[in-house]
Amino acid sequence: MTEDSVASLSQSLTPPVPFSPPRVAVIGAGKVGSTLAQRLAEKEIADVTLLDVVPGLPQGIALDLMEARGVERHDRAIIGTNDYADLTAMDVVVITAGKPRLPGMSRDDLLDINGTIVAHAAQQAITHSPNALLLIVTNPLDTMAYVAWQATGLPPQRVLGMAGVLDSARFQTFIALELGVSVLDVHTMVLGTHGDAMVPLPRFCTINGVPITEFLDQDTIDRLVERTRFAGSEIVNLMKTGGAFYAPASAACGMVEAMLADRSRLLPAACYLQGEYGLKDIYLGVPCRLGRQGVEAVVELNLTDQEQDSLRSAGELVRGQIDRVRSLLKS
Repeated sequence: MTEDSVASLSQSLTPPVPFSPPRVAVIGAGKVGSTLAQRLAEKEIADVTLLDVVPGLPQGIALDLMEARGVERHDRAIIGTNDYADLTAMDVVVITAGKPRLPGMSRDDLLDINGTIVAHAAQQAITHSPNALLLIVTNPLDTMAYVAWQATGLPPQRVLGMAGVLDSARFQTFIALELGVSVLDVHTMVLGTHGDAMVPLPRFCTINGVPITEFLDQDTIDRLVERTRFAGSEIVNLMKTGGAFYAPASAACGMVEAMLADRSRLLPAACYLQGEYGLKDIYLGVPCRLGRQGVEAVVELNLTDQEQDSLRSAGELVRGQIDRVRSLLKS
């Protein structure tokens, strides 16, 4: 064997650089948080650290998920903890912690208690992972994103809320069910607050590129829009003791994947507005390009006067909530 052959063989036997998967922290081991941890691991998107204040809860969930790895065919690590010091070098931090809605409650009823929880969680997480992107899922979502941004002092493009992806997915489902078509061919867009003042945009909704107005009359569209607005309440009223968690976890998972994979996807999210759509110093659901740096750009659509008025009304609602939690932001 020649010296060149030996050298070539030696190089081919050099062990590859170990793969270091992205790391995601999920704060809150309730149904949304634990389901999100499952989604992220089983789709092999990231290693997950699940944090909760209840001793043993995140550790038990993490161990349960780890024991399923052989069946689910993945090697992602899931760790449970009660200590924020374990949230080091995270790429993305997702905050799901907070009090859930019960029947008869609006998202606004959760404002004060969840504001305190989110502010503390965001501060602690960014102390240990200062370079992380921050995704807020806790309700009332738009205002909680603002609270997290103020509490951390991060650039606003690194803090966003999971809103329109979930609401658009719900609208997508209702249209598909109404027409009996594959949900994969339905594309929707919902802006505004993650709440009853959301702004579904039917004229931007299509079935494989064909506007839904070619398939549905206005009364049917209006009915589906109304169901979308109150989709969360519909589930809360059916379940009695809690709210939705499968679809919210899937929506958050999709956003995390878009950021970690740097896909620059056009998605609706709760973003900080600095004059876009005539709104300023507020978080509200708008289309944005989402990538590795967070919100790469807010996309301004040409809205009708009615759509613009609805979006501004949603903004006024969020601004009122922000005014209510000013004391939390100063503490």
